[in-house]
Amino acid sequence: MEPPSKQSHDPLLLNTIEPDIPSTLLSNKQLHSAFLELQRLLVLVLVASIEALLILQNKEPIFHFIYLFCLIIFFILNHCFSNSGQVFLVDFSCLKPPSSCRVPFSTFLGNASKIESFDAQSLAFMAKVLTSSGQGQETYLPPALHHIPPKSHHQESIKEVHMVLFPIMDDLLAKTKHSPQDIDILIVNCSGFCPSPSLCSILINKYSMRSDIKSYNLSGMGCSASALAIDLAQNLLQVHNNSYAIVLSTEILSTGWYAGQEQPKLILNCLFRMGSAAILLTNKKQDIKSSKYQLFRTLRTQKAFEDRAYLSTIREEDSNGKLGVTIKRDILEVAGEILRWNVTVLGSSILPFSEKFRHGVSRIRKRFIDKSAEIYVPNFKSAIEHFCLPTSGRQLVKELAKGLKLGDGEMEAALMTLHRFGNQSSSSLWYELAYLEAKQRVKKGDKVWQLGMGTGPKCASLVWKCIRPIDDDEAMKGPWSDSIYRYPIVAVDQ
Repeated sequence: MEPPSKQSHDPLLLNTIEPDIPSTLLSNKQLHSAFLELQRLLVLVLVASIEALLILQNKEPIFHFIYLFCLIIFFILNHCFSNSGQVFLVDFSCLKPPSSCRVPFSTFLGNASKIESFDAQSLAFMAKVLTSSGQGQETYLPPALHHIPPKSHHQESIKEVHMVLFPIMDDLLAKTKHSPQDIDILIVNCSGFCPSPSLCSILINKYSMRSDIKSYNLSGMGCSASALAIDLAQNLLQVHNNSYAIVLSTEILSTGWYAGQEQPKLILNCLFRMGSAAILLTNKKQDIKSSKYQLFRTLRTQKAFEDRAYLSTIREEDSNGKLGVTIKRDILEVAGEILRWNVTVLGSSILPFSEKFRHGVSRIRKRFIDKSAEIYVPNFKSAIEHFCLPTSGRQLVKELAKGLKLGDGEMEAALMTLHRFGNQSSSSLWYELAYLEAKQRVKKGDKVWQLGMGTGPKCASLVWKCIRPIDDDEAMKGPWSDSIYRYPIVAVDQ
């Protein structure tokens, strides 16, 4: 989610697992999770009881072998049927913009100073946002925004679409050795630019895709759009068997440039940078061995039904009729609330029983024994090895990590992505995953949590399980290939 201009009071996750939410939302999810755990426990008790009965009745060894054989057959069949509907990530690609698009702070502020619409206060404010954001000097802006004044008309945005989507589509198809004709489902997400014909149509036309391809165009979903698109792809793949789905995530910046003087609208000029990602998903059994990850869990929560949250980030005209995105000061408080909802429900389904038990005991103690006692925040590192957090600003990353009790290692991917590439909206999560792979940290069996937060407001979580080793060659072919050796940069975290 887009950050505010100033970081105020501690907004995130201080009471991470005790949100003020509608009981139906939380209780249904938790009850379902508890029911599944109880079901597993009852099965274990039943199995043990039957075996104990056989022993007490002094049955012949043949009965024990028959019983064991039946159990093995049962669990094999259960495993086979449970695999149906699973979604796998074959591979993904991230855009590495050309060096000509780099925009150091001095270049950005120098160009901005030559634009008549910005006064001295606007320039000083943007300089402050840049220096406190956590991004470095090598981030990228599209060619249209290098002009003085920036070009923001429709045709420039179409050129930007070609620049950010075609290369990653080409790279993904080349890496996975697939033809555009193989793709059954196409989902493109871009929050601020929705042309006609749609972005999906542009790609279908460019790559001569099939006439029966199922295409979907998502707009206005903010930084959480990529995670939401993966959730949509999962739902579609559960309906359409033996299929491939491609998700393309980007943000077209030339349409979002704000040329006014209202400070809440100037923030996006400073933070959002070029980026895009392409992800290939499948439910085909023959692709399981070659796929990198299995989609382990998805979760979506939103708070658009509440007026204060709904209006916390909104695109509107200023007093002079210039269009821009207004970011309200209470955005962090709203983000903390929606994040607490998401984390609470997600934790109830992925955390080990010991962590949920300690949390439950602490809640009972606070409610009935000692109201001043702190609620225990579960250790998510007990279930997740790697974390891809929103890259909406250095302070937000740190507050989020603090609330989840994560250390420097867990927020490294987010901070380094923010430093090297800036806030790339929805595609940032994939640059973070590419960072973890380039550092050769993701091992077979590891789980990765991608957390997306966007306007609406909404929050989406993706939990992936790595199902095969990622070799050195493929890990070093991503956007970090020429810079990974310089990271992590300790100064970024100061």
